[in-house]
Amino acid sequence: MQARIRSIRWEADHILGFRLEPLRGSHFPAFTAGAHIDVTLQPGMKRSYSLLNNPSQQDVYEIGVQLDPESRGGSQHIHEHWRTGQVIEVSEPRNLFPLKEDARHSILIAGGIGITPMLSMMARLESLGRSWEMHYAVRSRNRAAFLERLEGLHNVQVTIDDEPETPRLDLKALIASAPADSHVYCCGPAGMLTAFREHGGPLGDRMHYEYFSADTELARDGGYTLQLKRSGKVIEVASGESMLDALLGAGVDVGFACFEGVCGSCRVPVVDGVPDHRDQFLTQAERDANNAVMACCSGARTTSLTLDL
Repeated sequence: MQARIRSIRWEADHILGFRLEPLRGSHFPAFTAGAHIDVTLQPGMKRSYSLLNNPSQQDVYEIGVQLDPESRGGSQHIHEHWRTGQVIEVSEPRNLFPLKEDARHSILIAGGIGITPMLSMMARLESLGRSWEMHYAVRSRNRAAFLERLEGLHNVQVTIDDEPETPRLDLKALIASAPADSHVYCCGPAGMLTAFREHGGPLGDRMHYEYFSADTELARDGGYTLQLKRSGKVIEVASGESMLDALLGAGVDVGFACFEGVCGSCRVPVVDGVPDHRDQFLTQAERDANNAVMACCSGARTTSLTLDL
């Protein structure tokens, strides 16, 4: 669907905020806290961005985009080419990082641009009158986006790495002290998410996390065959290409967005064979089950994979 860029706002060094509205006479679908949209930047290039505004707002989508110095064209394209009034193509909202709205208490942990989904969650919890707290860690104040939305809130702790007088974020202690009936959410860089998953194991299904970038090497060794169960196609994955490359090259319609295995858009059911999981989206239990694979980044440990496509 189409959206118009109503306004662009500087939020921090290398971070811009975009307010999107529907074209006249049309409406946006409602969304829930933690949801994201896929943005089509040019043919073959999509990126996913969390919606950061209050879900109660109608016909408004707000996103924050950080310019990645290693951008493969996504954030760089947006920062260089998007302008106020421009019409862009976006998907309907999807939520792979949902908020447990009836939890007695919610703990929100964000690092850097990972603050974006937490802002939407914070607004929703506040409107429901639920108990919550937020811990936001950034490297420096000039890189801290959306700080003004957090000012004056007693249940928000901001950690600024190069300001030692600000409180320090101790993930292990924070998780260990979480009330038994609380749910804990984390979104941030890979290092923060690794520590969160390491210390958060005892939380079980009360632990929720979302990556916005990956630090694993994509599987491009090739040398295996994809058997497509429904269409009957047989596709050879060559050295140097990803599973997604091979599928798209053969004309197979597969969703994709991040190209890093963090958003879940390219999840494909596996019928037979063992994937070489390289994503940061599937849980360990889902990986062990070997019944799904993220086509954008993962490969195969067997000579053939049968996919439900």
